[in-house]
Amino acid sequence: MLNNSKFIFFVALLAPIAGCSSFGKGVTEAILESQLKEDIRVCEVKGKSFHGVNHQLDMQGNQVKVLMVHGVGEHLPGYSTKFFEKLASALFLTVESKQFKNITLVSKDNPERKLGNLRVKRFLSSDKTREMLGYELTWSEITAPQKKFLAYDNSGEHSFRRAEVNDLLKRFSNDKGPDPIIYLGDSRQEILQAFTQSFCWMTSGHWDELPADMTQACFWQDNWTVEQDNYAVVSHSLGSRITIDGMQHIAAQLSKGVENKMLEQLVYTLKQKNIPVYMMSNQLPMLQLGRQMPMISDQEAEYCKPTGAKYEERILSGTPIYAFSDPNDLLSYTIPHDFVTTYLDSRLCIDVTNININIASVIDVFGLGKMANPLEAHVGYDSDDRVIALIANGIGHENANSLVKERCRWIETID
Repeated sequence: MLNNSKFIFFVALLAPIAGCSSFGKGVTEAILESQLKEDIRVCEVKGKSFHGVNHQLDMQGNQVKVLMVHGVGEHLPGYSTKFFEKLASALFLTVESKQFKNITLVSKDNPERKLGNLRVKRFLSSDKTREMLGYELTWSEITAPQKKFLAYDNSGEHSFRRAEVNDLLKRFSNDKGPDPIIYLGDSRQEILQAFTQSFCWMTSGHWDELPADMTQACFWQDNWTVEQDNYAVVSHSLGSRITIDGMQHIAAQLSKGVENKMLEQLVYTLKQKNIPVYMMSNQLPMLQLGRQMPMISDQEAEYCKPTGAKYEERILSGTPIYAFSDPNDLLSYTIPHDFVTTYLDSRLCIDVTNININIASVIDVFGLGKMANPLEAHVGYDSDDRVIALIANGIGHENANSLVKERCRWIETID
């Protein structure tokens, strides 16, 4: 990541135009660092009020299961540790399990084919009455073999010829750029299987019933606990597309087994569930390019209203999407309403809240214009305190976090 100190150094290279370079650099750093200290970053929420994960902890069972789905680039198990610890702190869950439970995901049809890793951590309130299980899906090992083709470009043979900043940007591009392209190819089905397996494990039993350090496939018939569970998904960039596609994949998979009474009950129970999805650096509009239209679209009234003719054919009771987008994140987009109705499956009953938030600070560079670090704007969502506070406690009600009340503007929307 191109951090702020390197970014400031990059901007300081402009200083010789004004005179002595060493003096210019010192003045540049002093001015820019003073701007960074004054936090005037935008946070604007446009949508209905919502209560966040904390509200789900107050629901039946006092438990919530949160699945994290990473985006483009190589990730290693444990990438979500900082996010889950910050979220647990915001929810006052001060007790955690000593160990993680790691499950090597494999295909049900081909147990030899590994699909990534699912890591689970347990967080509890001090009186042990409230519980959050954090599920972290790492799917990047599916795309890693194909990305090795570009490894030569990161070698010293080529990288030493680039300027430092350009080399950082090229490595960023080589690591993250190929994944959306690969996802459009044959690997897409395996990545969706990884999501489906992760969701299956999330619905299968409680902490004590989960396997630890095992390679194992999950089957929907196994000890599912959907009726008493509360769920949420947190995704980043390509992970948001995987989540939406994955939910449709699960619905198609379960519908094939409706003759099985247990699966029929599972499908019915899911239809009663409301599963919020918190999308960081949302890329759904860009990742729709070149894709086929969904089988069912622009029919929200028929599938999502109790009076609708096809209400019993919905996938979920509701899928509220909270789309976090930094305008200076070059890979992030808001979600317009017509995109939802045209390009997303009506059976998911999606309702979108767009959150316009500056993750990276905007800096005025000596009258040359305002600029922000686009890399920080893309990767910094999961450590931003305002993002964490919104996921934990939402906005538009008295129990919202004080940081959100002070720093975020809420624009209520109505139907």
